Amino acid sequence: MATFQSLDEAREYFKNDRFATNNGMQIDELGEGTCVCSMDVTEGHKNAHGGIMGGVMFTLADFAFAVASNHVYQPTVALQVSINFFSVPKGDRLIAKAACKKDGRTTCIYDIDVLDSTGRTVAQFIGTGYKHLK
Repeated sequence: MATFQSLDEAREYFKNDRFATNNGMQIDELGEGTCVCSMDVTEGHKNAHGGIMGGVMFTLADFAFAVASNHVYQPTVALQVSINFFSVPKGDRLIAKAACKKDGRTTCIYDIDVLDSTGRTVAQFIGTGYKHLK
């Protein structure tokens, strides 16, 4: 059973995720075990080389992981995550697409692809979550 009854309800809940929302991250789509989050890239997101800081992509992917996993079961918290960076993002927007790969009794695993404005996958995040049983 889904935690949030609507996309607006999820947005209302996650507006309290201050680090993500203060950096312009938003929830675009929400489904059973899936979600899409995105953000516009600004000068404030760039590193010393002029590229997008890896932490920006990590945070967007982590936000998508939190949204998707907590839509399935709340509260779910991260046990372990990893990220692989494939390429330097192009354009002015990042999109994170989360999909549940395993939904067990107490744990879950999500794959999150981070795409740039051209549609290329620039990073892959894998998150293992723990369902804090009530």
